Amino acid sequence: MSDKRMTADDVVARLRSGMTIGIGGWGSRRKPMALIRAILRSDLRDLTIVSYGGADVGLLCAAGKVKKVVFGFVSLDSIPLDPHFRAARQRGEVEVAEYDEGMLMWGLYAAGIRMPFLPTRAGLGSDVMTVNPGLKTVADPYGDEVFAAMPALKLDAALVHMNRADMHGNSQFLGPDLYFDDLMCMAAEDSYVSCEQVVPTEELTADAHPSTLRISRLLVSGVVEAPRGAHFTSCAPDYERDEAFQRAYVNAAKDPAAWDEFTSLYLAGTEDDYQRAIARFDTQEAMA
Repeated sequence: MSDKRMTADDVVARLRSGMTIGIGGWGSRRKPMALIRAILRSDLRDLTIVSYGGADVGLLCAAGKVKKVVFGFVSLDSIPLDPHFRAARQRGEVEVAEYDEGMLMWGLYAAGIRMPFLPTRAGLGSDVMTVNPGLKTVADPYGDEVFAAMPALKLDAALVHMNRADMHGNSQFLGPDLYFDDLMCMAAEDSYVSCEQVVPTEELTADAHPSTLRISRLLVSGVVEAPRGAHFTSCAPDYERDEAFQRAYVNAAKDPAAWDEFTSLYLAGTEDDYQRAIARFDTQEAMA
């Protein structure tokens, strides 16, 4: 079995402008933010992003990296809307395909099992069919019911963040939910896993049930050890969402000068620079 360890910048070097990239996690929970920050440092552009979105989508929109967003929602959980995505959408700067959450899952699953579409009741009778005029319906060949035909969401690459992985790509979540990260990896030509810790294979099941190993090495092209790599989103049980920093992110988005300052402080340097800046931010918050 091969050693698939690499850096975040190695991952980004394998991506290309114009790709369709799936981003795991859910809203402001267990997002692969270290990989997102690496994309921000790159010259990638014209990306189609498929996501149950949060600040991953917002940051990429703010940096002008996004051509289209395919999504079930873009939320920061404790804050209803990501401000940068909202602004980009209101200004018409990005194309959008907004689906029911179940439809998005079904599209990823269809791609994962190499089907062109899958029938679903989700979306029928709603404005999903109106705002996505390309969606078609299909009749049950064994009965009279009509279903929405959810097209496969094929990904060029998937980026997900897990609690632990081994060097071969076997990846483990330890929190309450997988958030469809396995479907992201199934739907992608290449999948890249960042994780809090790379451990020997035998340690993955030494203190956790095998059911937490939901992403097989067979699906993974690269593994990045990135402690606190989901910050400022949560990565339970390792850490919760950084609510104070998330508020700072949202507040900075309200003013171009404030956003320039935020970018200079937190996004202009390396991942190590980011983590040092976060440590200073946390210290200041504790003293306030």
